[in-house]
Amino acid sequence: MGGSVPRQRESVGANDRRDGPPQARSAPVGGSVPRQRESVGATFTWPVRVYWEDTDAGGIVFYANYLKFFERARTEWLRSLGLAQQRLREQGTGQFVVTHTDVRYHRPARLDDLLLVTACLLEAGRASLTIEQSVMLQPSHGEEVDRGSRLLCEGRIRVGWVDPLQLRPRRIPADLLALLGSSG
Repeated sequence: MGGSVPRQRESVGANDRRDGPPQARSAPVGGSVPRQRESVGATFTWPVRVYWEDTDAGGIVFYANYLKFFERARTEWLRSLGLAQQRLREQGTGQFVVTHTDVRYHRPARLDDLLLVTACLLEAGRASLTIEQSVMLQPSHGEEVDRGSRLLCEGRIRVGWVDPLQLRPRRIPADLLALLGSSG
């Protein structure tokens, strides 16, 4: 659809930045861990520190900034798979745009908190992806805290694949879908 021709994995926006892809770390920070719920892929986790710029006057993270944290985790997840979004756009292959968000806030994050932001592909359609995301408080060294007490925010984000010039929906290339689905 839209003249899209499947390409080899190396050509699908492979990241050729001089600093290379993020270094491998032990899961869950900066890597993938198996999901317990049904999903297409594994859960990718990215650390984020809360700075003054993320907070309101009371030192609590402004609600809209959780969407920025989600975006960072999705971008780093794609980068960890060798997909540079800028390159995909420049090649004319396509680009992802957010089409829907459903976010629930549980507890506030505060200045200097270390957060773990996750991204997990739940559903892959022909022209869109549904990604489950969460923001959790990183426990202090040696502290044991269950997921429920450290879950701050969770959401489902739907992204559509569009032509980069006309911004009209387009089918996600088959090789890109296969790569995303094999990320677990």
